[in-house]
Formats: sequence, C-alpha cells, structure tokens
Amino acid sequence: MGKMKLNMWIDLLLLLCFSLVVGIGFLIKYVLITGQEVWTKYGTYLHLEFLGMDRHEWGDVHLIFGLIMIFLLVLHVIYHWTLIKSMFDKFWGLLGIKLISIIIFLSTCLFFIFAPFFVGADVSNLSNGKEHYKTEKVRKYKGRNHK
Repeated sequence: MGKMKLNMWIDLLLLLCFSLVVGIGFLIKYVLITGQEVWTKYGTYLHLEFLGMDRHEWGDVHLIFGLIMIFLLVLHVIYHWTLIKSMFDKFWGLLGIKLISIIIFLSTCLFFIFAPFFVGADVSNLSNGKEHYKTEKVRKYKGRNHK
C-alpha cells in the first residue's frame, strides 16, 4: 500500500473515531442521563441502557475510541510532518516570540491531556445513591401533606 493510500485510510479512521467519540458523548449526556436527572425526569430511579450498556459502560467505549483517535492523530501528524514544518517556516518562522508562543500553546495542550492523571477528586459523604433521591422526594411530599 502506498503512502497516499495509507494516509487516506488513517484520515478516514480518524474521522470515524471522531464521529464515534462525539456521538457517544452526546449519548451519555442526553440519552443515558445521570441518576439525579433520571429522578427529576421520571420521578423514580430507573436503570437506563442502550444496546445493553449503561452510561458507565458507554464511557469506557468512549475512552477506547478516544485513545484510538489520539494514536491515529499522531500517525496523521507523522505523515504530514514535512508539510507542517514547511508551513511553520513559511508563514510564521520559528524565531523569538512566535517560537515561545508555539511552545506555550503545545505545553498547554499537553497539560490538559496529562493533568487528570495528577489530580484527585473532592470526596464527601452522601446518602446511598438512589436512597438519597428517594429521601429528598419523600420529604417534599410529606411537607405538602402536613399543611
């Protein structure tokens, strides 16, 4: 397979992975909603699934395709490196403030990629998952009934 055909396949797979990552992200956000949103929308706790997987399992699929997309993006940059280097030299040059700006931009991108591996979540105690929402709903109804 020639370099041009391989590059085309990389680009097509990159587009497919991008589409899957975006689509699965929308599925998780708007269809397989959080437990609190389920309670608000349906008034009870329900387990939502699509194709036999819940939002957390789809999150795993989302991550896998995201990692594949990163790998394909790196291949894409490698195949276009000569063009990228040529464009930087021709349009911006790599001297002074321009070089510093590029380094800062790329460092910021790397920070966003790797920061999640070095931070911790804020942890606090709550009631047991669905019981928390049930308790809140019961309190509201009891308050209305006692008036």
